[in-house]
Amino acid sequence: MSNGIMKGAVLPGNSTVELEDFPIPTPGYGQVLIQTKATTICGSDIRCIYRAHVGKGPEGYIPGTIAGHEPCGVIVEEGEGLRRFKKGDRVIVYHISGCGVCHDCRMGYYISCKSEHRRAYGWQRDGGMAPFILADEKDLIALPDSLTYKDGAQVACGFGTVYEAIEKIGVSGNDAVLVTGLGPVGLAALMLSKAMGANMTIGVEINKSRAELAKKLGLADYVFEPDGALENIMRVTGGRGVERSIDASANDSARQTAIRAAREWGKIAFVGEGGTCSFNPSPDIIHGQKTIYGSWVTSLWHMEELVERLVRWNIHPEALITDEFPLERADEAYRLMSEGACGKVAVVFPD
Repeated sequence: MSNGIMKGAVLPGNSTVELEDFPIPTPGYGQVLIQTKATTICGSDIRCIYRAHVGKGPEGYIPGTIAGHEPCGVIVEEGEGLRRFKKGDRVIVYHISGCGVCHDCRMGYYISCKSEHRRAYGWQRDGGMAPFILADEKDLIALPDSLTYKDGAQVACGFGTVYEAIEKIGVSGNDAVLVTGLGPVGLAALMLSKAMGANMTIGVEINKSRAELAKKLGLADYVFEPDGALENIMRVTGGRGVERSIDASANDSARQTAIRAAREWGKIAFVGEGGTCSFNPSPDIIHGQKTIYGSWVTSLWHMEELVERLVRWNIHPEALITDEFPLERADEAYRLMSEGACGKVAVVFPD
């Protein structure tokens, strides 16, 4: 298997994709070689790499690195020293490879690792936009047989990010939940909130195709355009507002809506990256006893817990994928995701 040549997609930063030749890697100690089955495209790929290389620090892309930080596949070759996984296992790759020994890594939050040894798949080390991916065993999550590879590809960054935020604010049958921004992360927030028993789900989205997808999949009881959204949310909640709100848009006005539409003692989570937020602390937060949570990706143990619950709830992240492409058409896949008139976009690989 190793020592061959494969094609991999790299992102020059000018809204194009280039396919280049790479050696198929050989796993070292504590590593595995994974045959990639599906890799989905994240909004951060578009924002920080595809259009231009603007990412810094953890989101800084090393030019020439194989893109794709949402991969899923099957182990086809073992390195020495494996302790849990083996050839033939279906696995999800947690998209950050932390040092493993700092405080954050020991808590499972590789995303927060500050070590010089931290490397993100698809950013600073080769990712999943290639037929094979070299991964450290410690970065893997088992994929149950009842979940597809396309389900698994969305767990780490998309659904995991939302699950982390939902765990922080808590969602149950007591709650009406608002999600502002119905891109793939926002749609995932609605799907998980429904699964956790939310008694009402509301979306706010300006993109008509994404609003229609939320309705088509039955994820939102109401979807409102941004103009007049606050008034409409208050109307359908009897003037009280929602118990929980999640912003996945990074848009200033949408974040204001997420705050102001929350009822007294409400909890708000910000997961959309970038942007600003302008609000008036006393009337918007303090007087209403509200709490805003920042939430960045997730931990390894929450990922494992989420996978178990996806099986229990019988829900499939794959439902959010609207378009699939082979690696040879990765340029079309990234272009479509950049345009935004879609749900989740996946690059899939033959068996």
